[in-house]
Amino acid sequence: MLSTQEILAAIEKDLGDWRKLAQALATRYRVADLATGASFVSAVAEAEVTAGRHPEFRLGRGFLDVTVSTADDATGGRWVTAVDLELARAISGLARKHGLSAVPGEVAQLELALDTADDTALSPFWSALLTGDPAHVVDDTVLDPTNRVPNVWFQAAAARTPPAQRWHVDLWLAPEVTEPRIEAAVAAGGVVVDDSHAPSFTVLADPDGNKVCVCTALDRD
Repeated sequence: MLSTQEILAAIEKDLGDWRKLAQALATRYRVADLATGASFVSAVAEAEVTAGRHPEFRLGRGFLDVTVSTADDATGGRWVTAVDLELARAISGLARKHGLSAVPGEVAQLELALDTADDTALSPFWSALLTGDPAHVVDDTVLDPTNRVPNVWFQAAAARTPPAQRWHVDLWLAPEVTEPRIEAAVAAGGVVVDDSHAPSFTVLADPDGNKVCVCTALDRD
């Protein structure tokens, strides 16, 4: 398991197509049509470096999202290793050969956070509900092994004194787009509640006071 700083150093060196989100490396490529995207996925699947590896693809209208990580199928846990970096490099090389352009600033990941004084009591319920199995919990986070639903993690809160808002959204973005996104949210009626931990995360609130954290991989271990 590589540290976030090791991953960011690799991105800076030779993985410019990719961004580190909450758990995995992610990128987005522009594709002209379904056939182009499918051809590229097939090329990745046939590449020697993918032997035993399982990058995740999401092919849509005009785009192909790719996520790379090492996964624990039993729990849903995901992390990035040196092997994943090599896979990402190989995918970038194949993308260039296929004439695909990366737009890593468009990657995003949504997580849900719930304030609680006892995550061990709540996590089996949410794991069973969201994934069908109460055992898909890693530390303080429910992680679906097949990425069907957003992760749910539990933030420590004082017992018997829950805050007015117990749920909040964590939106993971590429670092270069966080400031424009925050500015757009503020222009649309939001406010910055706390930016003392930026660029790691910035807390915003909507006009009703509902909070959301805009997160990046910067300034993390």
